[in-house]
Amino acid sequence: MSKFVSIRRDLHQIPELGFQEFKTQAYLLEYLQTLPQERLEIETWRTGIFVFVKGTDPKQTIGYRTDMDGLPIAELTGHDFASQHEGKMHACGHDVHMSIALGVLTEVVMKPIRDNMLFLFQPAEEGPGGAKDMVATATFLKWKPDFIIAFHIAPEYPVGTFATKPGLLFANTSEVFVDFKGLGGHAAFPHLANDMVVACGQFVSQIQSVVSRNVNPLDSAVITFGKMFAGTANNIIAENARLEGTIRTLSPESMQMVKNRLEEMANGFALSYHCEVKLSYGSAYYQVENDEMLTNEFMEFVQENKDLTVILSDKLMAGEDFGFMIKEVPGFLCLVGVGSPFGLHHAKLNPNEDAIEKTIQLATKYLQRKSV
Repeated sequence: MSKFVSIRRDLHQIPELGFQEFKTQAYLLEYLQTLPQERLEIETWRTGIFVFVKGTDPKQTIGYRTDMDGLPIAELTGHDFASQHEGKMHACGHDVHMSIALGVLTEVVMKPIRDNMLFLFQPAEEGPGGAKDMVATATFLKWKPDFIIAFHIAPEYPVGTFATKPGLLFANTSEVFVDFKGLGGHAAFPHLANDMVVACGQFVSQIQSVVSRNVNPLDSAVITFGKMFAGTANNIIAENARLEGTIRTLSPESMQMVKNRLEEMANGFALSYHCEVKLSYGSAYYQVENDEMLTNEFMEFVQENKDLTVILSDKLMAGEDFGFMIKEVPGFLCLVGVGSPFGLHHAKLNPNEDAIEKTIQLATKYLQRKSV
């Protein structure tokens, strides 16, 4: 077993939620201390880490980002290295991402390249979001890269396959919450109450028209409410109800338009159902817009490796915190095939660990090429 597969398994056992990655940060810092320190500068930010690696004759600084946090999912893989944190799991592959990043970092420390590198170990990618605040720090601005790259596992592709595309890759996303407050009462006397189950249900039905009738047919948007809470008993008319959902669009303009329409509809429902309707938002991510020149160049580089395959990805309605980083500096995100029958955010996600060494080698060769 390679050192970085072993590291992945260590990290897999200690998944932590956003901005709670204390054990993860400590593990990473401990590993970083085992590397020669002459070319390293290390600074922490909340539960994240900046690692600056000095080049031999720098003409630019290259950024490399990895995420750190896990998800609130009870693991069902049956691995002997399964999560030791009950109800939490690295079900989005961030343990794999970190092990790859440590592998690349180790390579450029032990075999220095010409250019400087800035590695960002970013917390809270799954929520509430860490990238936007991390790139606003004085540390980031001090070591600001000229461009930045990131990798993300893709269970649907086999090991040895890399997928990306110039331009828009990941969507704009935003969590959305809608709270209804009416008047509770006895189920036998509905005329004396104001039923929020009815208001909430009608709202879910009505918002379907936003995508079908307000979004340009040549654009795309998704509004999904995945959770609904209402009432306390079967014979009590619900005084309160709550919807929790997500909005996803392929442009910032469509995101704002959808939010405006939801707010207008919330105000209309408050009048129509004589209740209070409060709409609020949670984590929101900016689209991942890959730099065209850098992405095309990287795809051509992958094609030179006969044992690897590069394919043009479709646009994805998934969200990625990395969008805030390449909004500030050019860069790209690339998907890494890990050949798992179970997908991202699944309790049985099982990435093929052969992808770790392949990606370390590919990324290192690419950085060496870029730094010549």
